[in-house]
Amino acid sequence: KRWMWKTQHMTGQREINELHVPVGVAVKLTMTSEDVIHSFFIPAFRVKQDAVPGRYTTAWFEATRVGEYHLFCAEYCGTKHSQMIGSITVMEPAAFQTWLAGGATGSPAQEGEKLFQSLACITCHRADSQGRGPRLEGLFGRTVRLTGGATVVADADYIRESILSPTAKVVDGYQPIMPTFQGLVSEEGVMQLIAYIQSLQQPGAEATIVPGAGGIKLQEGAPKR
Repeated sequence: KRWMWKTQHMTGQREINELHVPVGVAVKLTMTSEDVIHSFFIPAFRVKQDAVPGRYTTAWFEATRVGEYHLFCAEYCGTKHSQMIGSITVMEPAAFQTWLAGGATGSPAQEGEKLFQSLACITCHRADSQGRGPRLEGLFGRTVRLTGGATVVADADYIRESILSPTAKVVDGYQPIMPTFQGLVSEEGVMQLIAYIQSLQQPGAEATIVPGAGGIKLQEGAPKR
C-alpha cells in the first residue's frame, strides 16, 4: 500500500520494507494492493510484477548470491512514490533459518481461523454439511457448480469475491443469504481467511499456494513457473 511494502512469510514472520530470503532457493510471491497499482521491482534479479487492487498476482525468483539488494516501486503511485523503497536480504540457508525462528507470530492460516470464528462464519459453513452455506473442507482448488449451471474453480480470487461480493457467484443448492464483508474485513483479513480455507484440505488432498497476510506472501522452495 502507499507507501510501503508489507510482507509475511508462510510461518508468520512479518516485515516492512524488508524481505529476507535464503540463497539458492526459489521464492514465490503472491501480491495484492490496498489502494492503487504498485510494481514490485528488484533490478538485480530482473524481477518486476504489478501489485493490483482487488486481485492477486504472482512472481518468483531465486537469489544466487548472498547480499543486500534494492527494492523499488516501478509504478507511479502518488506523491511519495519515490520513497516507496526497501531492501532484499539474501542469506545463507542456515542463517536464514535462524532469522526465521525469531519473532514469529501466528501463521496466516492460524490468524484466519481466529477471524473465521470471530465473524461467526462457522454458524453457516459447518463441517457436517448441515449449515446454510457450503462446506469449506476440501473446497480450495475444486470445481464448484453455481446456480444456473456454470462452474468455477475455487481459487484465491473466487474465495475473495465470495467474501466481499457473496451474491456474485452463488453455489448451486444454496440461497444468496450471505452478507457482504466489504468494509468489515481488511485486505489482510481477507488473505488470512483464504489461507485458512486453503488449510482445510481433506485427507490426501494436495495443498495449493494461496495468499497470506500483509500484501505479499512468500513461499520458500516454490516451483519455478
